[in-house]
Amino acid sequence: MSNRKTAKLALEDGTVFEGYLFGFNGEKTGEVVFNTSMTGYQEILTDPSYAGQIIIMTYPHIGNYGINSEDMESVRPFVSGFVVRENAQVYSNWRADNSLESFLIDNKITGIEGIDTRMLVKHIRSQGAMKGIISSLDLDDKSLVKKAQDSPGLIGRDLVKEVTTNKLYTIKATPYCPLPTTYNVVAYDFGIKQNILNCLSQAGCKVHVVPADTSAKEVLAMKPNGVFLSNGPGDPAAVRYAIDNVAYLVGKVPIFGICLGHQILGLSLGAKTYKLKFGHRGGNQPVKRLENGRIEITSQNHGFAISEETLKEISGNGAGNVEVSYLNLNDGTVEGLNCPDIKAFSVQYHPEASPGPHDSRYLFDRFVKLMEGEENSKF
Repeated sequence: MSNRKTAKLALEDGTVFEGYLFGFNGEKTGEVVFNTSMTGYQEILTDPSYAGQIIIMTYPHIGNYGINSEDMESVRPFVSGFVVRENAQVYSNWRADNSLESFLIDNKITGIEGIDTRMLVKHIRSQGAMKGIISSLDLDDKSLVKKAQDSPGLIGRDLVKEVTTNKLYTIKATPYCPLPTTYNVVAYDFGIKQNILNCLSQAGCKVHVVPADTSAKEVLAMKPNGVFLSNGPGDPAAVRYAIDNVAYLVGKVPIFGICLGHQILGLSLGAKTYKLKFGHRGGNQPVKRLENGRIEITSQNHGFAISEETLKEISGNGAGNVEVSYLNLNDGTVEGLNCPDIKAFSVQYHPEASPGPHDSRYLFDRFVKLMEGEENSKF
């Protein structure tokens, strides 16, 4: 290890960690966050929702099964940086066609390994997510801390425009069982994951994926059976064009939102969002389904949440009854909305998993039932 190039991770509060370069020789700033998943680092790296963030993996040994071309969640990774305790020097997986480090180098992602990730995560849990910088070029502590402090944060920042598609494209339905109808769904791409498209397709939907700033009138002109609001990065309140478009669509067509799409639906109804201390990121988040009291283990990746207090203020104000449908059992934050009067619902977590459990996969079938005109309040 003594022959390896030194790298440093500096946080805006002055904390500095020294380790070894892992990936692309360079320097990158971002919000430093952690993910508690034991597997799925490829899906995490290629999730567009991580744009603008430096990811710490809490599991200590990363990279042992390499990278394969089939499990990409987007065309390329959008993360700012990657932090691990130990990168596996040898990978073993019959599907793998690349090593993790080669993948990072090819995509110009700077990472760091060999630091105490347990201490780093405990620090963030205590102090909250904060701006940081990874560098293998500048190793001066004061300089790095100043760069971290001067870097842009996530609050008020529209990162959706950096990850959305530039033009409309269509995913054909590939039902897992014979269905009488193919449902035309327009999906807003705020940073959509590939497996969400797979799940919609398997549920019998022909999905027309549109850029994030597509107007509501353009969407309605496509005569969709339903509209899907995808996951994505950054501050939901900064994506004003999306909020305004969804506000125009509510009540006119069935709507299903996931993660950022959930937050945008809430904002379009008049609720407010706020930044969590360190967010929820991992494949093991417990959520309570309020309708029947069941607990679902979910995959999550978000740093903002909908304010439950502001939801109480908007219920009945043009949107009919707006119900909280799921709660996070770790901190009691809102994990889902049900709006039966306007045929809309949303969840903060990721029912498509990847990585994660499949407890909530039924929500895609619920969207189909909503488009069929079945009762929205029971699912």
